[in-house]
Amino acid sequence: METARRQPSGSMKPIKRAGRRDTSPHCLNSESQGEASESPDVSEMDFLRNLLSRSLNLREQQPKKVLEDLSIEGIAKYILNSKCEKIICMVGAGISTSAGIPDFRSPGTGLYHNLQKYHLPYPEAIFETDYFKQHPEPFFALAKELYPGQFKPTVCHYFMRMLRDKGLLLRCYTQNIDTLERVVGLQDEDLIEAHGTFHTSHCTNRACNKLYSLEWMKTQIFTKPLPKCEECDSVVKPDIIFFGDSLPQRFFPAMESDFPKCDLLIIMGTSLQVQPFASLANRVSDTTPRLLINKEITQQHDPMMALLGLGSSLDFDSSRAYRDVAYVGSCDDGCLALADLLGWKEELEDIVKKEHAMIDSKTEGAQDTGKAPAADMKKDDPEARGHEPAARQQDR
Repeated sequence: METARRQPSGSMKPIKRAGRRDTSPHCLNSESQGEASESPDVSEMDFLRNLLSRSLNLREQQPKKVLEDLSIEGIAKYILNSKCEKIICMVGAGISTSAGIPDFRSPGTGLYHNLQKYHLPYPEAIFETDYFKQHPEPFFALAKELYPGQFKPTVCHYFMRMLRDKGLLLRCYTQNIDTLERVVGLQDEDLIEAHGTFHTSHCTNRACNKLYSLEWMKTQIFTKPLPKCEECDSVVKPDIIFFGDSLPQRFFPAMESDFPKCDLLIIMGTSLQVQPFASLANRVSDTTPRLLINKEITQQHDPMMALLGLGSSLDFDSSRAYRDVAYVGSCDDGCLALADLLGWKEELEDIVKKEHAMIDSKTEGAQDTGKAPAADMKKDDPEARGHEPAARQQDR
């Protein structure tokens, strides 16, 4: 599930009305979390200079073309020729719809379309901090319907794990809060959960701030009207980013470190309408190929929007197109098509079959034994969080 975010000028906090298009400029500098420095960082100046030239087509010459063909076949050849080893995946709600989790905006089936039963003043209110403080009940009623653990990861999730296991994944940047990336085995170091996660929860009383696990929260949601802190009796909230919340601290340093060295950007299941996430596509180098796998083409290059930091600058079919490729279809079909061209399709299908069978077996076993969920996690006990150490890629 992907949470929608729009950013006001000069702020890295989501504003409240996600349904309205924001046209104000954005600063994607990590310094925007605090006071602006007196002189901009050199790397940030380079980024702004490059953004200006790309947005207004002021480049003296066309960047070097690295793909033999602007197609998914060209992307596969690029990977097979060992020309990339630092792939970033940017993913949204579209990668989870085949698991049964609704996206936000699809007419008739999207989450926002089906929130009338909660009698909200407007759909986005269910993810607003101020509304949650006064009326937490609608959010937890929705959470009960969509809670992680009720859904199995998709082909797309397992494809990203294959990229990790083959040493090709630099990082996965996800807008989703369904934790399915974690279910397939991606670890903290593999993930930037841009809109937070259900994986952990905290007491909303800042003086307490007690940490709780996914399983603890699940027990509370399914057995009690509201999850209450065991220490102070305040409401406990999953660590997902609401409108009005700051983005995760890891987002900014990871963004500035990862995107300059990315050599292939794969964008899946997102319409690239949510800021600042959408503008991440502009932060890779001019020669980095970008593959979009989505049911529809996202809005293509708009010079003024890109200049404001609101556009993705993707260009699939203009006379100047040289690096962007679109696969129009479901994310699962796109991943299977790419895996087939890479010679990985049989391996991928086998992984999905075995992993789904294992999940089904664990679910049936838990039901038979009536096993109790895990207790809450201690603040300073990483082992209690279920984070197993994973081999790190070189030069991350």
